[in-house]
Amino acid sequence: MPSPRHDTLIKLFSDRPQLAVEILRDLMGVELPDTPLIRQEESTFNTRPSDDFEADLVLVLGPPQEPAHAIIVEIQQDKSKQPRQLARYAAALWLLLDCDVTVLVVCPDRCAAAHYAQPIESGLTGYRLQARVLGPDGIPVITDPQQAADHLGVAAMSVMIHGRTRKVVEAFAAALAATGGEHATKYYEYAYSMSTPDVRRLMEEIMTSTDWPVYSPFAREHFGRGKAEGKAEGKAEGKAEGKAEEAARMVLLVLATRGLDVPAESQARIVSSTDLTQLETWATRAITAETIHDVFNETGERNS
Repeated sequence: MPSPRHDTLIKLFSDRPQLAVEILRDLMGVELPDTPLIRQEESTFNTRPSDDFEADLVLVLGPPQEPAHAIIVEIQQDKSKQPRQLARYAAALWLLLDCDVTVLVVCPDRCAAAHYAQPIESGLTGYRLQARVLGPDGIPVITDPQQAADHLGVAAMSVMIHGRTRKVVEAFAAALAATGGEHATKYYEYAYSMSTPDVRRLMEEIMTSTDWPVYSPFAREHFGRGKAEGKAEGKAEGKAEGKAEEAARMVLLVLATRGLDVPAESQARIVSSTDLTQLETWATRAITAETIHDVFNETGERNS
């Protein structure tokens, strides 16, 4: 039976098909056609007179009339699927579209990754499939907020596999804070759904320093309660101060994650600021700043 992690990984790829291309091309060195056109295709195959069989996800590069390359994405958390089935998928799709096919198998488990990384004998003379397998060791440890912001899908998987390393979660949190909006909350939910309970607890601890809502059970309880309390108080000024405090903490979190030296006077300047727009600007600059001076001086400001 598909698990929540399986379903979340499929949604991660189906929501942004380009992720599969980036993993194959950038992480695995697979040569793929250079085209901005990529679409999700029907994932049920039929090899008459046999029964239908269905892959997790099928993506096609190139225009519908002339497909250039197809990618089958399979999520395997154990060794329950017969490897030969992957060869059947590839052959059926090749016959259907008349283009080359790559099978990408994402395996959060090392044993499963090693299992599917072996050449697959199809049973047909001369036809051996070599699937491209992304296992835990192939998912990078992302501790740089800018890298996480540039590759949110891979960063979410990095949290799934390497989230016990605090800097991975901190980089992911900083990237989401800089991204903001529904896009950020969606990727937070991906990472949260795919992670183990101990990583989820670390995510909850770190994300309490943000002021945008995230939709984990923890966030629903705590952000919802904060909203109710704020409404009961009815003090707009208090809300603004609270947001400024949260934004200041986020600036300091990004700087700490980057390993930048923050003198006491700079910390005081950040913490004492009540200008939410200014704090958000500092948080954005902090992602790429080389020194604390870059955070304050990028547009001609001077650190007092």
